[in-house]
Amino acid sequence: MNGTGTVTLRDHIAAVKEGRRRFENAFQGVTRMILEQGVDKVVVNGRTTYDFRIFRTGRKHPVGMYDEINSFVSFVKDAAEGGSSKEMAFVLVGEPGNGKTFFVEYVCGRYREFLAKPENRRHSFRYTGMAQLGSYGKIDIIESQTYEDPMVLAMNLFESQDEATEFLAREFGFTDKELQQLADNYRPLGACSSYILNDIRTFTGGNIEEMLKFIEVIPVPLTETLGTVTGKYAAKDKITSSAVDLLGEESIQRLLHITDINNPYRFDLRRGALARVAGGGIHFSDEIYKNKKDLVQVYLGVIQNRVIEIDGYRWPIDTLIIATSNNAEFNRYLSEKEEAPIIDRCRICYVSHNTNYRMQEQLTTYAIGGETKTTLNREELHQDPNLNYASCVGVVLTRLPRSEKLTPIEAMKLAAGEIAGEKSLKTLAEVVDILSQEQDVTKRFGQKGLGQRNLGRAVQLLVESSETNEGRCMVAYDVFKSLERIVLDYVPDQNDRAKYLEDLKIAKGLYRERIMTEMFNAYMDEPYAVKKDVMNYVNMIIGIDAESLGPDRMWKYKDPQTGELKALKIDERYVKNVEDRLGLKTDEQRESFRTSIRKIYGQKISVDPTYDFMDNLELVKAVTDVRLKSDIAGAGSLIGALANRTNEENQKLYDRMVDTMLKKLGYCRTCAQKTIEYFCTQEDEI
Repeated sequence: MNGTGTVTLRDHIAAVKEGRRRFENAFQGVTRMILEQGVDKVVVNGRTTYDFRIFRTGRKHPVGMYDEINSFVSFVKDAAEGGSSKEMAFVLVGEPGNGKTFFVEYVCGRYREFLAKPENRRHSFRYTGMAQLGSYGKIDIIESQTYEDPMVLAMNLFESQDEATEFLAREFGFTDKELQQLADNYRPLGACSSYILNDIRTFTGGNIEEMLKFIEVIPVPLTETLGTVTGKYAAKDKITSSAVDLLGEESIQRLLHITDINNPYRFDLRRGALARVAGGGIHFSDEIYKNKKDLVQVYLGVIQNRVIEIDGYRWPIDTLIIATSNNAEFNRYLSEKEEAPIIDRCRICYVSHNTNYRMQEQLTTYAIGGETKTTLNREELHQDPNLNYASCVGVVLTRLPRSEKLTPIEAMKLAAGEIAGEKSLKTLAEVVDILSQEQDVTKRFGQKGLGQRNLGRAVQLLVESSETNEGRCMVAYDVFKSLERIVLDYVPDQNDRAKYLEDLKIAKGLYRERIMTEMFNAYMDEPYAVKKDVMNYVNMIIGIDAESLGPDRMWKYKDPQTGELKALKIDERYVKNVEDRLGLKTDEQRESFRTSIRKIYGQKISVDPTYDFMDNLELVKAVTDVRLKSDIAGAGSLIGALANRTNEENQKLYDRMVDTMLKKLGYCRTCAQKTIEYFCTQEDEI
């Protein structure tokens, strides 16, 4: 190996034989990259699916997208195994702002990191000493324009493929099985590489050792900005875009040197986007159907044949082609029936919005930004601890289609894998199935709603408002005003607007329930007061029929979270009050509800010992109401005490609650006061 990182072709072939270097196509490389990281099983919308760990690593990674990722992995794996996918492009179609481009760029980023490891590095070759041949002017070094693998060159060193196979077996000891694996990835050399090799063969009189002196193996550059290995081709305007941007064109500079007018090296392929990713790379075509028709026709040949063709000269390429398109452009293209052949060569994957409000918390964190926010006066901007929750339920509810079988809240809870009363995941799976039969893709589950960009805009509006800057806090309730403004300004369809505004009303109701819990925690001077009382109720109904229960009604049980033995006094009056609040009047109703809670406990605790029933909104609300009533004669009197602070006792209660909110619950003075103020109103009650 010399100082420039180049090696001889012999050294490279020997390294491949020993397993120190690899010869695989783009599909095999991407498949290995994904599967090497491992796979987990998860249940999404009532169905078991697979979660690939590579997509869940890094500071900013895709969230959710289970079906889409499964489709992508399946597509690439099929192509790697020689299936029909190797003659297709993978196209992500969906609403703007749902993560299509982010997903593709994430895959490209991971692939560059994967290839940066020495054992995965891609290599190509160049011809040196070309000036000796006489017909190349002052051009002395010529790189393979499509970054062809040196093993492709090795299989094309001789005029017949059999001779090349014999050479590899004789000189390097390749077995029949290994030769068969090489043959699976065989492709002819590109027009210029083949033409130049023929010139060298003629010059050396066919002496293989002399020919090899003209060849050097080089690593393929991985610089993202050069567009090598992973390249993005964005749809340009109609006037300036042309096939040249994809394929390349004749080079005036080269024509000044090359005397032979038949030499295909006169074409500069690197001027186009495809040649730079042709050596086992990923070509990303953003908004593919926004391109001019003639450019899409160029893609037709590239996708089907995996070849760059100019003036009858051909350069085979090894590229994974991924594209994106939004629904409107895709539907417009579909309506033009004569354009069917390009759709036929694409694996269309419809990308839905994220419908899991728990996962949305991470996406909302992306939208809010990781840096510390500041006001316009450069003072630190506080975030209301409920801001993320309010934003999540607000946007996720807009993404859930209406259904007769499920209320919006039930659909939201089931989509997040939570308990929704009597309704099961099976019901959600049925709803998703029925909607997936819709001809209009936008009516399917999660296909329409406020996207990530709209959420980002809502956060911007929240930050720029005078209330936020004056109070130096992003108050959770204000995000609903921002989201309403976004719906009015950015949603063109009247029916969609009406639905989204209705969804935001439901989200406000959920936020109100959350505030009730927060106020109870503040009143009890403990961050998890409600959670404790909910778990006390659950443990009481489990222990209420225990044989070991004595006259003192004390029940000993093992806490699944800590493994410790705990004692609990079973308060039947408390249990009855909670069940009254839930509207359970008869013994049958009570027993039925208790059985369902015990069943959930049995299922959940074995999988997740930290499960706390806080996703069961009805139960949390009932427990909160009972405790507020027994401790302070009802939530109404707490509201009265907080709203009317003319007497000293009420003022003390208010100050104590604000103090708890500041010190234990993560509030600042502004959002603590605003939250109490909101609690004292009767707005948005479900």
